[in-house]
Amino acid sequence: MISSIHNNTSAMQAFSNQIRASANNVANALSDEFKSSRAHNVEAKPQGVSTVISKDTSAGPLVEDPLKNDGSLKELSNTDIAREMVQQMTAEHGFDANAKTIQTRDDTIGTVIDMMG
Repeated sequence: MISSIHNNTSAMQAFSNQIRASANNVANALSDEFKSSRAHNVEAKPQGVSTVISKDTSAGPLVEDPLKNDGSLKELSNTDIAREMVQQMTAEHGFDANAKTIQTRDDTIGTVIDMMG
C-alpha cells in the first residue's frame, strides 16, 4: 500500500513539474528569442513517475524589428500559448486524479478503522 501512495505522490510531483515548466513558458512568451521547454512524465525505476525536461529548439516567428529602420528581422519566442493552456489543463487533471486517489484511500482506511473500533 505504501508503494501505491508513493506512485501517486510522485505522479503529483511530476504533474507539478509540468505545470511549472508551462508557466515559465507563458511568463516568457513575449521575450524575444525565448525557447520554450517541454516536461514529459516518464516511468521511474523501480516505481513511480519522474519528469524529463527538454528544450524546444525550433525557431520562433521572424518579424520586422520595429526599433530599427533598416528592415532587419528579429526572432520572437517559440511559445504557443494555446498549447501551454492545454498542457496546464491536462497536468491539472492528472494532479487532481492522483490527489483524489490518495483521498479515497485515506477515507477507506478511516472507515475500516471505525468498523474495527
